[in-house]
Amino acid sequence: MTKQFRRGGRVFAAALALSFALAGCGSSTPQAAAPSSSAPAPPPVTKPFAGLRPTQLNIPKIGAQSSLVSVLPKADGGISVPSVHTPMQAAWYKMSPVPGETGPSIVLGHVDGDKKPGIFFKLKDLVPGDEVDVDRSDGKKLKFVVDHVEQVPKDTFPRDAVYGNTDKPQLRLITCGGAFDHAEHSYKDNIVVYANLANA
Repeated sequence: MTKQFRRGGRVFAAALALSFALAGCGSSTPQAAAPSSSAPAPPPVTKPFAGLRPTQLNIPKIGAQSSLVSVLPKADGGISVPSVHTPMQAAWYKMSPVPGETGPSIVLGHVDGDKKPGIFFKLKDLVPGDEVDVDRSDGKKLKFVVDHVEQVPKDTFPRDAVYGNTDKPQLRLITCGGAFDHAEHSYKDNIVVYANLANA
């Protein structure tokens, strides 16, 4: 499976854009399913902004509040996510732009874990106009506004829309949803929230 990273503004191989979509994000015994090596490569993602990181996430509508840990690709091509045993911990994917910089910043969270609700348990309840607040390490406090919410089957995950370059600062919040597949220890769908930086 191809795994390559180019820091000059072009990031990702096919595995990375699909790995969270295919991972068991919420099972007490998660199984990270590797995508096929024949999966089409996603579009390039805007170059990450060096020297900054998001530190805190707050979604008042659903009472979701968490610090943000940074996660990176794993050796097997998947994306590291917080332990299922700490389901209230959200994570920022470090190979995506810092929130507030041009491009789609990716934030991941469990829907549940250890038979408890996760940080994004109510993510599907967000609607256009709801607010998402993100603090950064430089002291800036940013407000994003939800544009739309999608529930999509994992086998048709909209990687172009989620990971593709944008000409303005945007945010993507991703978790699992839909029916739970006990054989695969994973939910069948993903919930994806698309949000824009307020007054950008």
